[in-house]
Amino acid sequence: MMKGVLLVNLGSPDSTNPKDVKKYLDEFLMDPRVIDVPFWLRSFIVRGIILNTRPKKSAEAYQKIWWDEGSPLIVISERLQKKIQEKTTAPVALAMRYGSMTLKKGLQELVDQGVDEILTIPLYPQFAMATTETIDVKVEELKNKFFPQLQITSLPAFYNKPQYIEVLSKSISEKLGGLDYEHLLFSYHGVPERHIYKRDITKSHCKIDGSCCITPSPAHEFCYRHQCLKTTALVAEKLNLKPGTYSNAFQSRLGFDPWLKPPTDRTIERLALEGTKKMAIVTPAFVSDCLETLEEIAMEGEEIFHEAGGKEFTVVPCLNDRDDWAKVLTGWIDTWRIVDVKTAIA
Repeated sequence: MMKGVLLVNLGSPDSTNPKDVKKYLDEFLMDPRVIDVPFWLRSFIVRGIILNTRPKKSAEAYQKIWWDEGSPLIVISERLQKKIQEKTTAPVALAMRYGSMTLKKGLQELVDQGVDEILTIPLYPQFAMATTETIDVKVEELKNKFFPQLQITSLPAFYNKPQYIEVLSKSISEKLGGLDYEHLLFSYHGVPERHIYKRDITKSHCKIDGSCCITPSPAHEFCYRHQCLKTTALVAEKLNLKPGTYSNAFQSRLGFDPWLKPPTDRTIERLALEGTKKMAIVTPAFVSDCLETLEEIAMEGEEIFHEAGGKEFTVVPCLNDRDDWAKVLTGWIDTWRIVDVKTAIA
């Protein structure tokens, strides 16, 4: 059998034109694993409210961070794909969950090269309904409809894998080396609290309190909150961060339902108001810089910090197409080709 790899990231509008942004947001927000309510209600929220107001504002935000080559997330993902392809003989394709670089196109590209066994790599360190799960479900749907001959395996969440923690920690230390920052904030993409409860395979462990995420449980395999907090803990241990000099927060809230806390924007403001003058921020839920890191954090976050009295605001870039990150992914791919995916990231 010929094995190939499909890297999968979130996606992007084709341009900063509000029409393209609206089309992208419609596909993204109408995903039942992103806004997990009945179709009629999701349609009312998205197509009746959000798409009548948000595309213009989102288009303006994209315009602030758009590169000459195109969407930063797309460009960075393409650079990463190229580096990995240079290091392995397995065919490596790239697709997005939303937008014109579809999963179907990515799968077809590999099939056209003679591939009949595929490893999909959702480029998300932590498992979540709205990221890894929606990719896996869509890939399975496409396989059954268009590619029944394919064997497809998905790379599990790698939030706690030593190779990932090593590269993430190195990227932080390189950016912050020599800086006398007072606080390091780990900002993860937020999700509604109900997503945590829905993916509790024990149906009883997750309580979103001070203990469940640090108490061993099978639920942690699919618990986004636990995996975020564990990522921070492992990096803090690797970098010998002192208690009190770092914390966690969750960004990008949508709607009025309870989301994971504390919110990043309010945490940035609180830190400044409490006297923090120099802070740094890292976004380990993302491996590629995108709207949420380049605009929401690096622009809006810095503005909030300065308005509340802060002075120096340092943003740690995502792993993007770092050579060591490409090397880690290539190592997982080559081990999978010889053995299996669980051994690859063990």
